[in-house]
Amino acid sequence: MFADASSPADSLSRRRFFQSSVGGMSAMSLAWMMSRDRASGAVASRPTLHMPVARRVIQIFCCGGVSHLDTFDHKPDLERWDGKSLEGKGENLGFFGQPGKVMKSPYAFSRHGQSGSWVSSLLPHLAKCADDLCFIHSMVAKSNNHTPATFQMNSGFTMNGFPSMGAWLSYGLGTENENLPTFVVLPDPRGMLAGGSINWTSGFLPANHQGVPFRTQGHEPIVDLRTPDKIRPEHRGSEMELLAEMNREFASQHSEEGGFAARLRAYELAARMQVSIPEATDLDSEPESIRRLYGIDRENTKGFSRNCLMARRLLERGVRFVQVFNGGAFGSPRINWDGHENLKENHDNQAATMDQPVAALIQDLKQRGMLEDTLVMWSTEFGRGPATQGIGSHGRDHHPTAFTCFLAGAGVKKGFHHGVTDEVGYFVGENTVTIPDLHATVLHLLGIDHEKLTFYHNGVRRRLTDVHGHVVKEILS
Repeated sequence: MFADASSPADSLSRRRFFQSSVGGMSAMSLAWMMSRDRASGAVASRPTLHMPVARRVIQIFCCGGVSHLDTFDHKPDLERWDGKSLEGKGENLGFFGQPGKVMKSPYAFSRHGQSGSWVSSLLPHLAKCADDLCFIHSMVAKSNNHTPATFQMNSGFTMNGFPSMGAWLSYGLGTENENLPTFVVLPDPRGMLAGGSINWTSGFLPANHQGVPFRTQGHEPIVDLRTPDKIRPEHRGSEMELLAEMNREFASQHSEEGGFAARLRAYELAARMQVSIPEATDLDSEPESIRRLYGIDRENTKGFSRNCLMARRLLERGVRFVQVFNGGAFGSPRINWDGHENLKENHDNQAATMDQPVAALIQDLKQRGMLEDTLVMWSTEFGRGPATQGIGSHGRDHHPTAFTCFLAGAGVKKGFHHGVTDEVGYFVGENTVTIPDLHATVLHLLGIDHEKLTFYHNGVRRRLTDVHGHVVKEILS
């Protein structure tokens, strides 16, 4: 049994200490545990907990701005206004300020499931999941620029440097599996998103709460995790014993060094992951039926589908929060949902990578009974406008004043629609939901009062929702 944080480090003899360690790693764990209260910010208010409905969260983030008008928000009036000027909406809200003519959706919409949810022909696989989805059609964002809008969806703020939602959950709830990170990030194999690692930063929270990004382009998810073959196990063990002794001595002499404890925690976790990560990410062990469900062997879906299946395996092994990105940053041709030039061509390409794997993830979680205590969150940074970007164009510009996200799983209504937009999807008509509202609702489902989960930083008691946010009670089951 480990000594608690008030026990002197010298109470354990060197022999007894190393007898209880495996390769010295338990010593590193002890040193961290002695300092973890200081490292995790003991001055912070701990959250007031109620009974949680969700145990874990998976966020599917579609980079680039998915058009709500061409996916989940059916607007028949776009056909009536097609080719005409958009009147009476005020200032153009697009990023490039190039108003064009109203453009009807290039996709046919139809109702699906017992809920009769409208879903476009762009997403046939997700359409089959309509009765499990809880749509929020009345989302609004603060920015029409990709990077700050992406920061806001992931951290609550349009500026960088603030802790991401996953980091707040790690800080507030801790881990369910000491052998795996609490917060894992799976970037799109095609490239990194706008803002990169700032989207999973721990900000001013202790460093051990930041997201752990996996390398998703190959079969070795964590760089430099494997011990080189040329290093003999006995030599490795001796090195770890020496390092553990040095760390233990330093930790006992500098108990106020929270940064050191956080780094020690990261190294100690890395050592345990040498065993846990290969098993958790071994997709070859999955049955052929599951591989087909996710589309792992299909050219369009194989990269993102591997991430979705890996996410399910991580969740069932106790990872608290998994963030899966669909789409990277900019480029030509684009590798995200940023349909400026030709919306149909862009969204066809992106949906081919995302639709089947996300639908498979929802179905897989459901058939395993995991959807009952897992919250699936599908989001994007903003929507796209009803008019074209420029005269004669076939693309849509950024649109922050109305877009759609959906939740599924633990604690939310099935086949439910919250909020509406106006006749052309330009403004929210009823039940506006801000990003702080969405974050407050996610925390609520995890048993956390968003006003109580705080951290004192630079004279301010900070929180994920800043000074905003209300739980969207209407969507709760």
